[in-house]
Amino acid sequence: MAIPPDEVARRDALFHQFRFVLVETSHPGNVGAAARAIKTMGFGQLVLAAPRLGSDVLQHPEAIALASGADDVLAATRIEPDLPAALTGVNWAVALSARTREYGPPSAVPRESAALACRHAVRGQQIAFVFGSERAGLPNEAVELCNALVHIPANPAYASLNLSQAVQVIAYEARLACLAEQPSLSGYEPPPGELLASRDEIEGMFAHLESALVALDFLDPANPKRLMTRLRRLFARSGLEHEEVNILRGIAKHILQRQPRK
Repeated sequence: MAIPPDEVARRDALFHQFRFVLVETSHPGNVGAAARAIKTMGFGQLVLAAPRLGSDVLQHPEAIALASGADDVLAATRIEPDLPAALTGVNWAVALSARTREYGPPSAVPRESAALACRHAVRGQQIAFVFGSERAGLPNEAVELCNALVHIPANPAYASLNLSQAVQVIAYEARLACLAEQPSLSGYEPPPGELLASRDEIEGMFAHLESALVALDFLDPANPKRLMTRLRRLFARSGLEHEEVNILRGIAKHILQRQPRK
């Protein structure tokens, strides 16, 4: 049975709220293959953060060849100078890593994280899946910018997935999650409550909070240890809403106003 045009439009709008971010990608072929991977699953937003070849990667013959029909996705690919810029406007970001981390956001499996991401997307939130470079993966500071950390449970004897294969796995899971929401899209009413804060708002809050903690002598900038990293993990578990970020910034503001100038 054919899907009504209005349902197709709602589905496409939902899919458009997902972006796939590749950080410091080295091989042009992986960029083209990633563009193909997300297009086959109905997505279209590919963002490159500091690719090794710069903007030339999008015109590279290997990228064009491996895009194989996803030329529109490749042509529309955005290039940003770093990961924070690539996450501008994002409310919920998921880091993909083959390594577990002692610190960082809560861990999840692909299907679980895709379902949660889709529930946020249905409420109008912007979603990002973040993938590291082919050789080194994602550094800790990149993982800490995200709300969840996902490890693809591959064969432990040979768990090395190609970058574009990892993108394909996550895009597939995200598609299944979005299609599972499809029956509820007609006349969907978002549940009550505030929307999640954007990554920009949260990063501003962390900078403000860090300044307040330094002013209180609670945080030694010369020996910070893991305090801010642990706070990032704490707030990542909570899923900060817009108003909650404003409350925390208000607290930091009053701390700074009451501290004597040194």
